[in-house]
Amino acid sequence: MRGALKHPSLVLGGVLSLLLLLAALLSLVWTPWPPYEIDIPAKLQAPSAAHWLGTDALGRDIASLLLLGARNSILVGVIAVGIGLTAGTLLGLWAAARRGWVEEAVMRFADFSFAFPAILLAIMMTAVFGPGIVNAIIAIGIHNIPTFARISRASAKAQWARDYVLAARACGKGAWRISVEHVLPNIASVLIVQATIQFALAILAEAALSYLGLGTQPPEPSWGRMLAEAQTLMFQAPLLAVFPGLAIMAAVLGLNLLGDGLRDLLDPKLARAR
Repeated sequence: MRGALKHPSLVLGGVLSLLLLLAALLSLVWTPWPPYEIDIPAKLQAPSAAHWLGTDALGRDIASLLLLGARNSILVGVIAVGIGLTAGTLLGLWAAARRGWVEEAVMRFADFSFAFPAILLAIMMTAVFGPGIVNAIIAIGIHNIPTFARISRASAKAQWARDYVLAARACGKGAWRISVEHVLPNIASVLIVQATIQFALAILAEAALSYLGLGTQPPEPSWGRMLAEAQTLMFQAPLLAVFPGLAIMAAVLGLNLLGDGLRDLLDPKLARAR
């Protein structure tokens, strides 16, 4: 804990990430106003004691929408990163343990997947299955798989050259058992750091997909769709775009700083350099 407090980026990133999590948890039990309640006479109000951040074009409370948007962003990030982390790590460990044609096939799959960005993949899935948050999660999750596969494969190959792996093989353990029991715990810190960074990218990708109408669908709130709805009212009510934009910036900045801080804290080479 004392080492963590010496990293300003880790502390700031942790605080911003904690605020994001608290906002999502708070939305489960309380919001200032019912987030789905439409009140046309109260539309486009400025921030006030009744509506802390004002109201949108339908009279909905902006603060309530932001709280629910935080919950949807975390939901997308957790599931999408979970898909990429689980599938990508298994592929990377398999490639590092088997080598040969297996490693070549996994790496070529990763190269092929990088040719399809998450937004393009979501557009393709939307054309087939229709828009929605589920398709957005699947598209972002698939896009994360090659990233984790490459990182886990490179980190695992370095561990396979260590003496403890040779000792485990001398004891008769198989390649998969060695990968799970010995290699995976030693590369976990690298995967955790990358997961925080991919979490931030997943939130950004979800906001972009919702902005294009491919992500979270009405009436569910989304920071990206709030930006899309505010763009036609930029001169009439500019704060409609400011608040969701600040929310996206704070969430992405916090997770990126958290990832950088965890890397500095968990990487033994950086620790020795300090």
